[in-house]
Amino acid sequence: MSAKTRILFVDDEPNILDGLRRMLRGQRDQWDMAFAASGPDALAQMEMAPFDVVVSDMRMPGMDGAQFLADVQQHHPATVRIVLSGHSDLESIMKSVGPTHQYLTKPCDVDKLRVTVERAVALRSLLTSDGLRTLVTGLQSVPSLPALYQEIVQAVQSPDTPLSVIGAIIGRDPGMSAKILQLVNSAFFGLGRSVASPAQAVSFLGLDTIRALVLSVNVFEQFDAKKIRAFQLERLWTHSLSVGTLAKTISTLENATKSVREESLFAGLVHDIGKLILVANLPEEYDAAQVLADREGICLTEAQRQVFGSSHPEVGAYLLRIWGIPDEVVEAVAFHHHPSASPGDHFTALTAVHAANALDTVVPAHDPARCPQVIDADYLEGLGLTDRLAAWRAVSRAVAPGAET
Repeated sequence: MSAKTRILFVDDEPNILDGLRRMLRGQRDQWDMAFAASGPDALAQMEMAPFDVVVSDMRMPGMDGAQFLADVQQHHPATVRIVLSGHSDLESIMKSVGPTHQYLTKPCDVDKLRVTVERAVALRSLLTSDGLRTLVTGLQSVPSLPALYQEIVQAVQSPDTPLSVIGAIIGRDPGMSAKILQLVNSAFFGLGRSVASPAQAVSFLGLDTIRALVLSVNVFEQFDAKKIRAFQLERLWTHSLSVGTLAKTISTLENATKSVREESLFAGLVHDIGKLILVANLPEEYDAAQVLADREGICLTEAQRQVFGSSHPEVGAYLLRIWGIPDEVVEAVAFHHHPSASPGDHFTALTAVHAANALDTVVPAHDPARCPQVIDADYLEGLGLTDRLAAWRAVSRAVAPGAET
């Protein structure tokens, strides 16, 4: 029998805590719940026993929600951090953006809260290493290519820069795109809808908010070139852009809906975000995985599993899931090498990203050449799409890397 998910609810209003107890009574078989009336009380409980998730109000006397969650991030980084608040003023949002994974607004119905928590912890089993789970859950952002980071900083400093230009810059970078969609898909800004397009997210947020996020809150960061040594960032960026563009092209060929086309583009862009997380935070271990792959003649994903306990698809999918990125994108990232492991039975962003990754003509220099990506023929046959492969292969030769963002 699997262990219950341990959740700590924090709110200074007794009526709110009593309401949560009543509302969530039906979850007692799955959740082990505790309640705290203040940040210090909650931290004391967390010192006594770990929690998988904390759900905190924002406005509390003494230690507010942002301070509390920042403390949790520092001292309990493996804990998923969710805001549940009736206050959504810009100042409170900016204070909570860094330490918060997801933001829910009051009143929040039980199904919304339950689904948010369950999705946030659903992929923990993919990361067998406690250290790796702690690393990923503790992340505030994924580093960006230095040139693109400098470009976005310069762009937002000018009041005359069109939002379309800012959206295009963010849409070329996996880390920036993932972070901006984390914010939009939570209730930080009250959109109430799922968004998978970085450009659309930027248009929703507006220049003033984007400027504050970049310059004041520092939601983006750039790679430290000293850490990455032989890892060729530019090649990975080119590959990511190419896969995103090709995945969208393939989904368009298949007459997919607009949402699937957007999910395909974004999922293709971030399909290797797990590599960025690993190389930025564990560069020596990443080097060791590449050396192991070369020495043993095995694929990099297998070498990563031997070194880290998990490989880059699982790492990337786990981060995107706790950030509240749409499930279709998370699925495409998690299974882009092995789509048959997914229970889907129709064309989705996963189909497009898997095919695009295999057909991309940009060979990533960080992968051993002996492990070329191949199409999962059984998967395509199961979807009835085997005869479409020739058309996809034809467009893959015509799509230039990074031609569309």
